[in-house]
Formats: sequence, C-alpha cells, structure tokens
Amino acid sequence: MAKSRRLVDMLMFINTKRTFTAKELAEEFGLSVRTVQRYLLDLSELGLPLYSEKGRSGGYRVLKNRILPPILFTEEEAISIFFAYQALQYYHDLPFDAGIHAALQKFYVYLSEETKKKVDKMSAHIAFWNPKRNLDTPYLRELLEASLAGKYVEFLYDSQTGQTRKQVKPLGIYAHNGLWYCPAYSCDKQKVLLFRADRIHSLKVLEKDENMSLTLKGWLETEPVNSQPISLKVTLTHEGVRQCKGVPWLENHVKVARDGNGYIDTITDGNELNYMASFFYTLGAHAFIEEPQELIEKICYHAEETLRHYKNEAGTKDE
Repeated sequence: MAKSRRLVDMLMFINTKRTFTAKELAEEFGLSVRTVQRYLLDLSELGLPLYSEKGRSGGYRVLKNRILPPILFTEEEAISIFFAYQALQYYHDLPFDAGIHAALQKFYVYLSEETKKKVDKMSAHIAFWNPKRNLDTPYLRELLEASLAGKYVEFLYDSQTGQTRKQVKPLGIYAHNGLWYCPAYSCDKQKVLLFRADRIHSLKVLEKDENMSLTLKGWLETEPVNSQPISLKVTLTHEGVRQCKGVPWLENHVKVARDGNGYIDTITDGNELNYMASFFYTLGAHAFIEEPQELIEKICYHAEETLRHYKNEAGTKDE
C-alpha cells in the first residue's frame, strides 16, 4: 500500500479513537512501532494536533477538536468554499473558536498551483462582502449553546427605553449585514422576539429548559404573524421601488408597473409602525403613504422634528 494511502487511513482511524498507543496502530496496520512513530511525525507536520504522554501507560492524544478526514474537492468547489469562508473575516466576533486567516491559509496551502493562481487573480475581483462592524458580541457562543441544549438565558438588553432584563429561550443565531441576531421565545410575551446580539449584556444560562419544536430554520422560513394587522398602501417612484426591493420585509410586497414605478398593498403589523415611519421617512418624495393614517402622522412628526431641530440650530448660530 502506498504511504500516502496508509497515512490517510491512519488519520481516519486516529480521528475516531482520540486516544491511542503506537502499539495499537502497529497492530491495526501491520507495521512496526518505529514505522508508526515515523508516520505520526509526518501527520503532526501536516497539522494533526498530537500530544504524547510519557510513562508505561502513555500514548497519544489528539488535542482540541476532531479533525476532518481528507475531502476531495473539484477546483470550482474549492474556490467557492475559499471565498465563501472569507466572508466571515468581516465579523468582529464569531460563535466558534476559529482563526479565519489561519484557516484560509491552511486551506490555500493544499490547493494546486494552478488553483492558487486562479484564486490569487480572482481575489482582486470577487468578495462576499459585509459591512465591517466593530461592535462587541461576546455572548454568541453562549446563545448558540443554549439554543442547542434547549436552555433559557437571562440577560440585560439595550432597548429604546434603556436596559431591561429578559428571560428567553434562544432559537439560534444568524448573521445579516455585518450584525448578529438572536430570535428567542419569550414566556412573558408568548412569542418570539428578535434581539441584536451586540446589545446583549451580562448573560447567564438558566437551569430551566423546555422542548420546543420551533427552530431557527423553521422561524426564518415562517411568514411573520401580525399580532396587530393593519393595511399598508404605498405608491412608489422608480427610486422608491429600488429602495424597497432592497429591504427583506418589503421586497416580496412591491409590485412594479411597466414604467418602473410601483406600489405596495399588503397587511402588516401595527406594532412596527415606528420602525416603518423611520424607514419611509428616509425615502422622502419617493414614497407616498396612502394608509394607514397613523403612519402618515408619524412620518409628519419626524419631518417636523427635523425641521424644528435645524431651525433651532440656525437660531443658536445667529445669536
């Protein structure tokens, strides 16, 4: 058997055993103990994190996490994985211990020379980009582990009204637009609430647990339930259509006419009027709200507040 093939077989065997002796490997593969030790040295140089324990009952132990057995990728698969993994480097924190640059470098080393040249050339022309945020999100791992274990957590959360204490059951975490989010079930509200992970402080995992059929994937794929349904009707210019198409909660509700203008006619959640007012206010004349009236009033209030602010600033400078 070729040495390369024997190394692969030995690597897969070690990955299942975790702790072993050179004698066990020698018996398993029909080799001498000295040959096995040379093979282990080769595997260690390739990146297998081995720890040698001295003494009569000593042996070898694989450090840290289990390693993956060799996987054969096509050139296109390898390139797509390389660039997709690069997207993680834009996140300030991750829920797992992984050095992005070290992992990418390790992946890059084992690419063929031809593939390396292709990756080097493509690096200047493609990126899975996210806005680079410098917000600390120290509890990503705790949120993820609590969701996996079905545990509740308690934390302080920065909301519009200040810091409030929450007891919730996380469904998981997801990344979007450079930020981490955690949907979690609240017993008090009897529904799933969405939290920004960077606004979570002083988290602790509670002993309380509960089996729930709802998962993060299920929640993301479920249409939101409007607890206070109201009619939303908006006329949009071409630019208004473009802006609304780029917003996840609106893109499926935008109808486009032949001239490029459009409109929205749907049912939405009245509890989100403040958020909607802030969004449509930024569109200015590119969106005309027909209903609800309360949304129109909130947008007018935003405009009046802005006008009053700048008038006050102008008056202060005149004095």
